[in-house]
Amino acid sequence: MTDTGLRGKVVLVTGANHGIGAATARAFAAEEAAVFIHYLRIPPDAASGDPSAPGEALYATQRAKSAADVVQEIRERGGRAEAWEADLADPAATPDLFDRAEAAFGPVDVLVNNAAHWEADSFLSPEVEPRNRFVELWTARSPQITAGSHDRHFAVNSRAVALLMAEYARRHVERGASWGRIINVSTDGAPGFAGEVSYGASKHALESYSRAAAAELGRYGITVNVVSPGPIQTGYITPELERQLLPDIPLGRLGQPEDVADVIVFLASEQARWLTGQVLHVGGGHRML
Repeated sequence: MTDTGLRGKVVLVTGANHGIGAATARAFAAEEAAVFIHYLRIPPDAASGDPSAPGEALYATQRAKSAADVVQEIRERGGRAEAWEADLADPAATPDLFDRAEAAFGPVDVLVNNAAHWEADSFLSPEVEPRNRFVELWTARSPQITAGSHDRHFAVNSRAVALLMAEYARRHVERGASWGRIINVSTDGAPGFAGEVSYGASKHALESYSRAAAAELGRYGITVNVVSPGPIQTGYITPELERQLLPDIPLGRLGQPEDVADVIVFLASEQARWLTGQVLHVGGGHRML
């Protein structure tokens, strides 16, 4: 059996009330790490459809959940978990989040930046008909980009990640630690995401921050890496969209949150000790680079 070296480590996972974040919290708990879960409930809008079937309504229901179920599941399996709700668009939430994690379990060893803001936006107005298949998948439901849609994405997906990494680094250096891991969650649409232009661009900025952090923090024993998921079924992919996506996925299926969580755990493990500044695409071959 492989020993990941994560037993007893303290892991902070943002955006972990559902989907990839929740799967990541469970995966670290299975390695006997203590997990502090950040989350933010997003009130459901007027999403239509059956909330028990994949689609907008189910995804909205998932995003509106607290982290109580994840915490309870981890504890029932003998693990240690606590949770706290905060809006990472507020810079003041960053030191508070670390303070609460440290009060619960001690200094944070592993930081997983998974929380993200998402809303569709496009350079085209909704009235303009898309002219190619890839764009058509997304822009038909995307309003035109505004200052607000831009700023909401960058506040959480870029600025909050940078502030969280800086706070992690400050505390790590002040206590004289020599081992640390940061894993940031991007998207394989980061180089350019038609129909989700601000989401993709904000994640591209996250990747740049991650490479810079890897260069600056390596001397302190901290590795910084990025996972770049492809299409992951977190509740939003309808059967129709799945049929459109599958031809572009060589492994022939949608990803599950656990597929990404396992790679995140690997990047935090001793097996990845000589790996830093990298973007690992986790998408069954979707958008291979």
